[in-house]
Amino acid sequence: MKTLKLGAFFLLAATLGAAEAPAPERATVVLVAGAAGEADYEPGFAEQVRRWEAAIARAGAKGITIGREAPGGEGNVADHDQLQRALAAELTGGAGELWVVLIGHGTFDGKEAKFNLRGPDLTAGELALWLKECRRPLVVINTASASAPFIGQLAGPNRVVVTATRTGKEQNVTRFGGFLAEAMGEERTDLDQDGQTSLLEACLSASARVREFYKNEGRLATEHALLDDNGDGLGTPLEWFRGTRATKKARDGATLDGTRARQFHLVPNGDEQRLTPEQRTRRDELERAVEALRETKAGLDEADYYRQLETLLLELARFVVPRGDAGDKT
Repeated sequence: MKTLKLGAFFLLAATLGAAEAPAPERATVVLVAGAAGEADYEPGFAEQVRRWEAAIARAGAKGITIGREAPGGEGNVADHDQLQRALAAELTGGAGELWVVLIGHGTFDGKEAKFNLRGPDLTAGELALWLKECRRPLVVINTASASAPFIGQLAGPNRVVVTATRTGKEQNVTRFGGFLAEAMGEERTDLDQDGQTSLLEACLSASARVREFYKNEGRLATEHALLDDNGDGLGTPLEWFRGTRATKKARDGATLDGTRARQFHLVPNGDEQRLTPEQRTRRDELERAVEALRETKAGLDEADYYRQLETLLLELARFVVPRGDAGDKT
């Protein structure tokens, strides 16, 4: 079996049928609007929040926004403490995805990275501690300057961590967050044409627009976004991707990221919503197994490789959501 096409297995999936699935667990999105600093930045940050809130509404997700009410709101509780309380409540708030989105400025003093809030700032270590016991699928997006150190602190199993910079030394204001907020609601961001925008697709679109911005301005880029979704805390530059696959190789042989981020959809399509949580979990496991197998193809006997691939695909076909780029590229 030298050539495999997933389309055949998708046809099989259609013939197997599926019972009407219960409503999926709702995702929760915690939006954190940081201190604007200079007044010129306030409108841009406010627009990012507005776009995210619109996406949350379309998704039917639970939205929590911190930092937009009058200073000292919620009983004069600082934004830092409001965030801690909100996350503590959400750690056991269901099995749906938990998204934490930080919009604003950040700093790094060579030892500790911070996200700037009104009042006490948020450190990467604090956020990691607050989320330590999180068992929900977790997304943390830090769109601020000097945000890269958050990856090392927050990476872990069943988590996706995105930062606007690749080091803490990239301390200029970033454009990534604005482009990402736009990408979450744009149809053109759906690269694989499956009727939904994955977190990876949105991040890739935003990263490409950042590069275009600096090129058009004739300026040296001062931000390079990273994504970690395999838990190793290293992060893969988003500019390494072609389509939805990373095409470069890390010099130290580290495993590249991207597979798990393709499986997070804030606004899922109808097929995705009809999967039960158990089906979705198993589907995601199988997709990751297929990707892992592809990485070992060169060291396997051809017949053995295709035998293993066929086994995975036959099970995957029972509840797979067809993806436009899923044709076998091996």
